[in-house]
Amino acid sequence: MKTLHTDVAVIGAGSAGMTAYRAAKAAGASTILIEGGHYGTTCARVGCMPSKLLIAAAEAAHDAARTAPFGVHVDGAIRVDGREVMQRVKGERDRFVGFVVEGVEALPAEDRLVGHARFIDDGLLQVGDHTKVHARSIVIATGSTPDMPDMYRALGDRAIVNDDVFAWSDLPRSVAVIGAGVIGLELGQALSRLGVRVSVLGARGRVGPLTDPAIRGYAEKTFAHALHFEPRATVEAATREGNSVHLRYRSDTGALIDDTFDYVLVATGRKPNVAGLGLNHTSLALDERGVPVYDPATLQAGAYPVFIAGDANGILPLLHEAADEGRAAGTNAARFPDVAPLRRRAPLAIAFTDPGIAMVGARHADLAANTFVTGEVSFEDQGRSRVMLRNEGLMHVYVDRTSRRFLGAEWIGPDAEHIAHLLAWALQMNLTVDAMLDMPFYHPVIEEGLRTALRDAAARLR
Repeated sequence: MKTLHTDVAVIGAGSAGMTAYRAAKAAGASTILIEGGHYGTTCARVGCMPSKLLIAAAEAAHDAARTAPFGVHVDGAIRVDGREVMQRVKGERDRFVGFVVEGVEALPAEDRLVGHARFIDDGLLQVGDHTKVHARSIVIATGSTPDMPDMYRALGDRAIVNDDVFAWSDLPRSVAVIGAGVIGLELGQALSRLGVRVSVLGARGRVGPLTDPAIRGYAEKTFAHALHFEPRATVEAATREGNSVHLRYRSDTGALIDDTFDYVLVATGRKPNVAGLGLNHTSLALDERGVPVYDPATLQAGAYPVFIAGDANGILPLLHEAADEGRAAGTNAARFPDVAPLRRRAPLAIAFTDPGIAMVGARHADLAANTFVTGEVSFEDQGRSRVMLRNEGLMHVYVDRTSRRFLGAEWIGPDAEHIAHLLAWALQMNLTVDAMLDMPFYHPVIEEGLRTALRDAAARLR
């Protein structure tokens, strides 16, 4: 077994790990990047990109089916070829993964190690059965994996997670989606629009990331009109019957419902990939998840030269956040003990449903009562939205009563992903509602709806 010495060892070659490696190198540190699985980020392989490819196919099918109100008639049936859909999803997915792999393989060979890494002491890693690595600092960027409760694990290959969807060669006939978070809503709606019979079963009334009761209620009704959506279901039993799954669940009305599906897609959350790291061989204090206790500002674990970045720490499992954390962790690891806090960008979260869901800045649930006003707009009669027959949605913007500064927003509506970026920029620039209303708004655009909400908030401040 060979032994290597390095300033920084980065465990994981995903979005956070790659950025950490580059940051440590830029800071002048010798750095080794260790990967125990396949190269290619979660985003490229089983996350952002393949899910958006599936959603794009679903949008094409949906648009083709809704031309008649414009006076445009498609004669004949619209046919969705599941094999062709999945062939494009996997083909384009593999292309994106290829770009990531090329980027990793372009790194110096002496900086890359392939094999499962585990701690055998503080600052000492064993990689596979072939290499020991002595590192002055270590970055843990091992990502996360979907959680599978025991009830569904017993179903074998009929219980899947989002990763498994993108291995399909064809679309199934029916899927029960367990979980009404972002992943469950995005994939559930996409599969439904592609002709799959879908039931989305949430719990405790959750609809994506929304916390504003009015927005959440509107979103619940919107999705319930588009597909079978039970946001307060309680699954009592899940049993395998041949190549099918029988579910028994209780709806929020108390009705007991029995149904059978080809697959159960479990989207109930993710857990950090730390179980196999041998952290018990270190001096690090661990939390109830087995993750080292760390400072969210510097990402440092206790007083030790260990830093945790990306999905492995469970703070904000988003690609841009993982990249920012990787950069901070890599820089701090290289410069240890001279560490600096991470400067986070404006909070921004988007669900690529239709209508889209977005949240910027402070959540409604986190705002203290009587410290803010709420501006509102309905997109049902908003000009451009109605022109395009995409007039579903409700937005709330939150403005500080004293400073008049924009605090955040939650909404469901058309082009939410684009409006979210405008609001994130405004928040990061600490703009007031008055400064935002001084900005140009073209006519007719969906963003005029945002102006209506801002005007409503300003009027409530008088």
